[in-house]
Amino acid sequence: MPAMTKKAMSKREFEALSHFRYQLRRFLRFSESATRRRGVTHLQYLLLLHLKGYPGREWATVGELAERLQAHHHGVVALVSRCEKLELVRREPGRHDRREVEVHLTPKGEKLVDGLARLHRDELLTLQGIFTVPGAEELAPRGRPDQRAEDL
Repeated sequence: MPAMTKKAMSKREFEALSHFRYQLRRFLRFSESATRRRGVTHLQYLLLLHLKGYPGREWATVGELAERLQAHHHGVVALVSRCEKLELVRREPGRHDRREVEVHLTPKGEKLVDGLARLHRDELLTLQGIFTVPGAEELAPRGRPDQRAEDL
């Protein structure tokens, strides 16, 4: 974390922070609306996204998901249970440690997260130029960087 200075912030710095938070909130509101239209909560979508996007594999443990979601372990257990009731995920005993639980996407969960992630990718790409989107090159659909999911 950068060291805090005692120097007073300028009006321009406040405006930049305000603009960033405004654009971030707009994106989050878009996400909440998009997920609600698909019949899930934004937290359920985030759980599915973190499963699909977990580095190096397509499943994660409850503890790993708790870290990704920045949530308490017991809260993620409840979230996984709700997603399991919707047939979006399934639990399996840990491969190396039977005390751990692996969470995997079901085909229904795969289909849902794919559609929602495409919508989110497109919305995120519209924010280019408003604030820097890390990894925007990796988010662009194959082919043209300016191509949107509905054009594919």
